[in-house]
Order: sequence, then structure tokens, then C-alpha cells
Amino acid sequence: MWLKDRKLQNQSEHTLDAYFRDVSGFIAFCYEKNIELKQVEASDLREYLAFKVEQHQLSSTSLQRHLTSIRQFMKWAEQGNYLTINPSDDLQLKRQPRALPGMVDVETINFILDQTAPEKPLEQQLWLRDKAILELLYSSGLRLAEVQGLDIRDIDFGRLLLRITGKGNKTRIVPFGGKAKDSLIEWLKIYRIWQGEFKPESAVFISQKGARLSPRQIENRVKFQAQRAGVNVDLHPHLLRHCFASHMLSSSRDLRAVQEMLGHSNLTTTQIYTHLDFEHLAQVYDQAHPRANKK
Repeated sequence: MWLKDRKLQNQSEHTLDAYFRDVSGFIAFCYEKNIELKQVEASDLREYLAFKVEQHQLSSTSLQRHLTSIRQFMKWAEQGNYLTINPSDDLQLKRQPRALPGMVDVETINFILDQTAPEKPLEQQLWLRDKAILELLYSSGLRLAEVQGLDIRDIDFGRLLLRITGKGNKTRIVPFGGKAKDSLIEWLKIYRIWQGEFKPESAVFISQKGARLSPRQIENRVKFQAQRAGVNVDLHPHLLRHCFASHMLSSSRDLRAVQEMLGHSNLTTTQIYTHLDFEHLAQVYDQAHPRANKK
């Protein structure tokens, strides 16, 4: 009956299978302990979850899913008067801290961006295009899709601004640096060699055949240029975005500005980068708070 109700909510077969396994495991545990459903207490749930961790080495994510499945089942049982009290209501797992993104130091990124151009003409042209991509990713913290979807009309060379269409088709204006500007200008010279004159709606980053680069092509070229520089880093566009955010926050201490440039709708998303600023925050506290133990 419970799974039938789940199906009526148009949940996928994969989700339903996971629910069935999780709840069946808990019911089997209760059966072995001679505990009826209406007798289950929060302590029994804790014991079951501890058993799953010990026997199956579950990750925190899997453990949370188990609890969610059981909670949904017990909510259904309570609504059907099979339970008078839902023992899972007051049981909360301690959430694991969000994993910090990987990081590359400024010197390594500069080493990649400032590497010598290849000697062969075609490889040199590809490098000038790739360098412009790398510079924009790091200069403005763009997402892969945002770089891939960038058009000529989105670049304001005079004010060093980009018009970016991000997640949910939200538009934001972000600055880009002088080195990114120089790289873009050099790339657009090659663009004309490959494609001729471009229109405002033309894609900024294209292949030799004139087609807009795909996300996979951009990813591969970013990795290739890191390898060509001899750097032992699995470089990808999102890692450059992480580096932009952390390096900007470390230097500016302006979380709101970094949030705006990244296009985060929620400040808590940007706050994963504040791990670099604990020492600075401690200094601010010591200097500003009236109850701090100032030296």
C-alpha cells in the first residue's frame, strides 16, 4: 500500500526500489528484535542506523537516504492510523560539512596561462583561442556553459564587462581583467583568419570549421593546456571557477561581491569559500568585538 502511494506521486522506479530496500531492511531488523511497528521508538531507529553503519560501512549520504525512506514510511503509517506517534520525527542525523572544492595556487595558474606559445602555426592559433578561454574562466569565474554560450555582443571591451546568461536564464554583468582582454583581442584576430568577419550574435569560441565549441571540447582543451604546461593538475573549467572565487575572496574579503560575480542566488553557496578566511575573520573579531580578548 505504501509503495502504491509512492507510485501515485510519479516517483521513478529507481527511487521506489531504493525506498523498498531501505524500509524492508528496517522491518527485517524490527522482526529480529521482536519489535512491532507501533512499539518502535527513536532509540530503535538509532540502533538500526548504527547497525547499518557497522555492517555495511554506509556513507553519510546513504545513511541520510535510509532515514528519509523510513521517515516517509512512518509518516504514511501515522496518517493511516497504524501508528499513534511517529518516532522518526525527532531523529536528525548530523549533516556532514559540504566538501570544499579543490584548489590550485595562483603561481600554478599563472604558470599555465603564461606558458610559451607553440611554434607550429596551427597549434599557435589553437593556443591563442585556448588561452582566451582560460583567461576568461579564471578572470571572471564563469561556468563552463557560460563560456560556451558567450557571443560577441556580450563583450564590452571599453568597460571590460561581460554580459553573462547563467542558470535559469538569469543575466548578470561581470568584469574581466586586462590580461583577459588582451587574450580575447589576439584570439579574435585568429577568428577572422578562420571565419572572416563576425556578427554580434556570433559565438566567441569556435572550431576551425566555424562551429561553436561544445562543452566537452572546451573541457578537453583546458585539460590539454595544463598538460602541455607540464602541471600535474587535473584542470577543468569548474576548478578555475573555484580558484577565481577563493583567490578573490582571500584578497578582497568581500563575500557579497564574489557572490554577485559568481551568480549565486544564495549567499550560503558562496560561503564554502570562506574556509580560506578563518584567520582574517579571527583578526576582525579581535579588533572589533567589545568582548574579545584584545592583546
